[in-house]
Amino acid sequence: MTYLITIALILGIGLIGIGVDRLYRGFARKNPQLGPFRNSDKGCGSCTAGSGCSGKSCSS
Repeated sequence: MTYLITIALILGIGLIGIGVDRLYRGFARKNPQLGPFRNSDKGCGSCTAGSGCSGKSCSS
């Protein structure tokens, strides 16, 4: 029983993470006037907006 609960929790946490990401992307798409949002397609993410990351952390 513990095994099944653990599997269900891991699956649930993963699905919640995917849901939050979709909500975030939808919000960013509907509100472009709020400025640049994180771009998860480019490695470091927020460094593309000039957040002050060092050059080493954003190199691909």
